[in-house]
Amino acid sequence: MDAPRYPTKPKPGDRVAVVSPSAGLPGLFPHVHELGLRRLREEFGLEPVEYPTTRVMGADPRDRARDLTAAFADPTITAVLATVGGEDLITVTPHLDDDVLRANPKPYFGYSDNTNVLNHLHRLGIVAYHGGSVLVHLGRPGAPHPLTFDSLRAALFSSDWYDLTPATEWGDEPRDWRDPATLAEEPVMLPGEGWHWQGPARVVRGRTWGGNLEVLNWLLAADRVAPAASLAGSVLLIETSQELPSGTEVYRILRNLGERGLLASFPAVLVGRAKAWDFDRPHTVDERRAYVAAQRGAVTRACAEYAPDAVLVFDVDFGHTDPQLIIPYGGEALVDAEARRIAVRY
Repeated sequence: MDAPRYPTKPKPGDRVAVVSPSAGLPGLFPHVHELGLRRLREEFGLEPVEYPTTRVMGADPRDRARDLTAAFADPTITAVLATVGGEDLITVTPHLDDDVLRANPKPYFGYSDNTNVLNHLHRLGIVAYHGGSVLVHLGRPGAPHPLTFDSLRAALFSSDWYDLTPATEWGDEPRDWRDPATLAEEPVMLPGEGWHWQGPARVVRGRTWGGNLEVLNWLLAADRVAPAASLAGSVLLIETSQELPSGTEVYRILRNLGERGLLASFPAVLVGRAKAWDFDRPHTVDERRAYVAAQRGAVTRACAEYAPDAVLVFDVDFGHTDPQLIIPYGGEALVDAEARRIAVRY
C-alpha cells in the first residue's frame, strides 16, 4: 500500500466548506446549525462557507455531489466539514468528480453515513477524518465537550501524533433538537470505565479503514470496498449507529467481512463505544449495559472465528456517543496493547 496522502491543513482565519452530502438537517434545525457555525468561528477561528444544498432536505444526489466537488475545487477552501449523517450518501458518491478530488485533496470531516465519502476518498489515496459533525459535535448542547474539541483542534491544525484519551464520562442520550430550549442543557452523562482490551499483548501500527458498520455492509453489497489485499495490515474502525443493530446483526455483518477475506486482514480492531439509547428506544442503564455486552460478544465471536490474532479495543470514543475523538481515515494509527495506548497521526 502506498504511503498515506495527508492533505494540507487549514489555518485560523481560513475559509472552510460546510456541506450536507447526506441529510440536509440544518434546514430543519437551524438553531443547532447556527450554534455549530458560531463555535467554528469563535472556538477555531475558521470562516464557514455553506453550499446550495447545505440546508435542503431531500436534495438531488447529483446536486449534493456537485456541491461537494465544488468545495474541493475552490482554492480558497482549506477543509470540508459535513453537517451530519443520514442514510443515502451511497447514491451521491458515484456523481463525484474524482479527477477534481485527486487534484485538490483537502481534509474532509464526517462520520456515520459519511463513511461513504471517507471510503471513497480512501480509494483515491486521500486521508480523511472520521468525526467532527457540525450539528452533533460543534452544536453540542450546553458547552463543547473538551475531549471532542481538543481532538478536533489537533486534527484540523496539526500533523502530529496524538494520544487518544479514554473518556471519564460519556453519554448516548442526546437532547431533542426540536426544542431550541434544550440547547442550554448539558446532555445526560454516565461514568466512563476506560477501554476494554482483548487479544495478544503486541504493538500494531497501520493505516485505518472502516467506519459505521451498517454503512460498511451497504458498501460491501454495492461492491465499493477495496480488495482485501489492498487493506492488509490496516487498523479496522467499526462503530454502530442510533438504529441500534442487534448483536446478531453485528455478528452477521462481521461474518460477511470475514467470508470476503477482509476481517483476517486487520491485525487490530478499534470498536467505537456502542450507542444504546435512542428516542424510540429509551433504554434504562441496565438495558444499555446488556445491549453493549451483546454487541461486544458479537464482535468477539466474529473476530475469534476470522481474526483470532487481532488486538481488539472496545469503547473507544469515536462513534455515535459523546464525546467523539477524531480518527484519521486512511492515516496512521498505533495500537499498543502492551502499554494500553492508542495514538493517531493527524
